[in-house]
Amino acid sequence: MNWINNIVRPKLRSFLNKKESPDNLWVKCPVSGEMVFYKDLEANQWVVPGSGHHMRIKASDRLASFFDGGIYEEISFPETAQDPLKFRDAKRYTDRLRDARNKTGMDDAILSGEGHVLGQKLVACVQDFEFNGGSLGLAAGEAILTSMMQAIDHKLPFIMFTASGGARMQEGVLSLMQMPRTTIGVQMLKEAGLPYIVVLCDPTFGGVTASYAMLGDIQIAEPDALIGFAGARVIEQTIREKLPDGFQRSQYLHDHGMIDMVVHRHNLRDTISSLVGILTKAPASEVVPVKPLKKSNDKSAEALPPSIAEAAHAE
Repeated sequence: MNWINNIVRPKLRSFLNKKESPDNLWVKCPVSGEMVFYKDLEANQWVVPGSGHHMRIKASDRLASFFDGGIYEEISFPETAQDPLKFRDAKRYTDRLRDARNKTGMDDAILSGEGHVLGQKLVACVQDFEFNGGSLGLAAGEAILTSMMQAIDHKLPFIMFTASGGARMQEGVLSLMQMPRTTIGVQMLKEAGLPYIVVLCDPTFGGVTASYAMLGDIQIAEPDALIGFAGARVIEQTIREKLPDGFQRSQYLHDHGMIDMVVHRHNLRDTISSLVGILTKAPASEVVPVKPLKKSNDKSAEALPPSIAEAAHAE
């Protein structure tokens, strides 16, 4: 009887209740409501084919699609204090860190690598919003500085992909200290004569916007990315006025001169490679001209401005 209850019945139950498909087989576009096959979305760099909506992308997927052949050398970071303030709210801070690590497979919100993009060797640093909102704390600040120092030591351009809600409140003033620290790192890059290009992704807010995210030699943003310091509702309550439509979206910021260009995710490799070639005065043969995106229903894509493309050929 025990054999029937313990072995036969559980196997029959698992067979009858077996799901025909995984839970994440289809992904719903938050803009159009379109259902997209998971593998198709992944192959399209997490851009919804119909609406052109740029979904958030994991740091590892970002680097794999950015570097040539997905090949890069991951940069290791020094260890930092895990919970310097012994912080606790609804949960212990250490428990939040453990949950974020289990969810993302990362030690903290930053992942960096050194590799080639269309032949141009560079260092790229990515914030992952899935790790506690990509918040900036001791570990993230140390990771960014370590990546910048490697770029300086190897005399390589530095590319920063930002996606963050701001400073990490669980680390208090120690988190806020990472703003001037990373700003000094940016200054050291500039003193070394190395290009520093920022790609603002959705969302980029708070202390990250107030520091290294807005200090690039060239500011690029992905289409429809939400970028700002404080949230729109907080601003409206403070100034007691209704904000314009599309306020804090990348296209609005581009139209008002806050960022240099809005570039579709599929064009980032070409655009950044061309810009790096221009800023480093690489020979014309090494500068890859940007190919304009094929016409589609997505109106948010923007190629490299003609003036920059012409400059690349003139070098």
